[in-house]
Amino acid sequence: MLTIGKLGAAAGVKVPTIRYYEQIGLLPPPGRSTGNQRLYPRAALDRLTFIRHARDLGFPLEAIRDLLSLSDRPDQSCAAADAIARTQLAAVRARIARLTALEAELQRMVAQCAHGTIASCRVIEVLGDHSHCADDDHARADAAA
Repeated sequence: MLTIGKLGAAAGVKVPTIRYYEQIGLLPPPGRSTGNQRLYPRAALDRLTFIRHARDLGFPLEAIRDLLSLSDRPDQSCAAADAIARTQLAAVRARIARLTALEAELQRMVAQCAHGTIASCRVIEVLGDHSHCADDDHARADAAA
């Protein structure tokens, strides 16, 4: 059995995060010691490690909840898990596209900098008036997100 501090250290998660995951139902309520200290079984560490890894990959909490629910029923088809992963992959690709557009615009702004005064600074000009951007894609991509 692990205390909340040892569980957090083992999984690389802070104690308030563990409490939050318990509160929203991603982790089951732990048993308690006679001194009312939370005590977690090995299964809680496995589940918390799963959650942390999924969060590191950018999965939203609701998708993690669904994946955990699926993992609790190992005899089911993995089609639902595949669909959740495909949705996350599409979201990551969309973010990459937005970031690529932002990178291009920032490179253009910096390249056009004349290193003069703020009065003629291209960076300040573009940030102050979006119509000066070379490509409006980054604004549309951000609005869609």
